[in-house]
Amino acid sequence: MSFLSKLKEKFTKKKDQAQYLSGFQKSKQTFGDQLNEMQYDFKGVDDDFLEQLTIILLESDVGIETADLICDRFKEKCDAYPSLTFHWAMNFLIETMKEIYEEYPDTEIQYNENGPTVILLEGVNGSGKTTTAAKLAQMYQKEGKTVAFTAADTFRAGAIDQMAKWGERLNVPCIKGRENGDPSAAIVDGCRYAKENGIDILLCDTAGRLQNKVNLMNELKKMNRVSAREIEGAPHNIWLVLDATTGQNGLSQAQVFADSTTLSGIILTKMDGTAKGGIVLAIKHKLHLPVLFIGLGEQPEDLRPFDLDGYLYSISEGLDHGE
Repeated sequence: MSFLSKLKEKFTKKKDQAQYLSGFQKSKQTFGDQLNEMQYDFKGVDDDFLEQLTIILLESDVGIETADLICDRFKEKCDAYPSLTFHWAMNFLIETMKEIYEEYPDTEIQYNENGPTVILLEGVNGSGKTTTAAKLAQMYQKEGKTVAFTAADTFRAGAIDQMAKWGERLNVPCIKGRENGDPSAAIVDGCRYAKENGIDILLCDTAGRLQNKVNLMNELKKMNRVSAREIEGAPHNIWLVLDATTGQNGLSQAQVFADSTTLSGIILTKMDGTAKGGIVLAIKHKLHLPVLFIGLGEQPEDLRPFDLDGYLYSISEGLDHGE
């Protein structure tokens, strides 16, 4: 059985296949559909084919470095088969992309067995941090866990009120920082509340200013430090929320945060609104960080755990036709 056939077989068993297919529809048009068009002029994996493939990868926002790596590894696979058909070439391509993503093992989400699990959500304004916090809260509530919010994004106008409104809607307590106050003070209050009230998951919506990297680094280090003083091992997870529609600009943002703190994972929001699905591969290759969740729509259930096979199938659906 070919790689693409195995991928399809795995995908059809997924409960959220409809969300993946609709969420990655634009990315599929940029990537899978354009690749399919290349079959009509296919004469082998030559320089012309590789040049066109590179263009498609760049338009998908894989980035030049990752695109070059994919093409080099892909060509190595194909060179062993001088009479390769287009459809087998596509098998080798998607298999190569999977191998590159998996070169750096994903880290598991850490949960605190002896008290509240503290999760810091970081990211620039507009990335969808607050809405993502609400969707995560609903996900954890469905799992039977108790959740609290800490509104520690004290510098963005309205951020605290927005978090508090979500808390009211979801019946989730919200420990609010003071507007323009010290975010770390809010983290301390949140940690103490979580301990005193037996909260399972404390989701902290933190400030995301990039104007001054030194200030950002100092703020993030302080938040890490004060949370560790209150709860052993905290923060147990530091997740960066990125707007997928920003593509390579989002990758640049991620690099700044990765340089400033120890990130443990990425959440990509607004994936359904972009054709830049290749950013998933770029993030893993450049930062060696797992994509933990992806936003595939507006509804709470559209924040899905990232599944590599589901992702690869969704952006390449149709390439297995004709095998």
